[in-house]
Amino acid sequence: MIPNAIPLMNLWLPILVSAVFVFVVSAVLHMAINYHKNDYRKLPDEEGVVAKLRAAGVTPGVYHFPYCTSGKEMRSPEVQEKFKQGPIGLLTIMPSGLPNMGKYLGLWFLYTLLVSGIIGCLAGRMLAPGAIFNAVFHFTATIAFLTYGVSPLVDSIWRGQPWSNTLKTVLDGVLYALAAGAAFAWLWPR
Repeated sequence: MIPNAIPLMNLWLPILVSAVFVFVVSAVLHMAINYHKNDYRKLPDEEGVVAKLRAAGVTPGVYHFPYCTSGKEMRSPEVQEKFKQGPIGLLTIMPSGLPNMGKYLGLWFLYTLLVSGIIGCLAGRMLAPGAIFNAVFHFTATIAFLTYGVSPLVDSIWRGQPWSNTLKTVLDGVLYALAAGAAFAWLWPR
């Protein structure tokens, strides 16, 4: 840590601009370029499956199937047969109603603001006022990539998400990191 750390309040502008840059880049990727459109597939007999879920009284939450509560239960022949027969999956059920894009976008912006605030907090403790552009860019972009680009790997490791989806999200993370790093480097206190 440097002796003359920059107070977080002095970094409000790069924090805000970083969050806005990431938000704009994500909007371009998801709405203009739209290369995530094939990340999800339609269920065969969607209407029948949804009717069965509705009739079963499924409420919002994350469900794993086949479901078992312990390693001992997983070793039972009945549960092992369920896994062999398949399908195996995770199912996320969201509350009924039209998607509230305003809410989702608002929460996404708050998330980018939180990430940018944490980046600012760390950078303000490690980089001096007047640090060169490249030093600020590399430090802040690395932290941003760890958040936006590395964390999605867990979805393929543990949640069965196709690696192609995850790799697109990692690419998003690279672009978000470049945007965040550029904002901090450009507006770093001199």
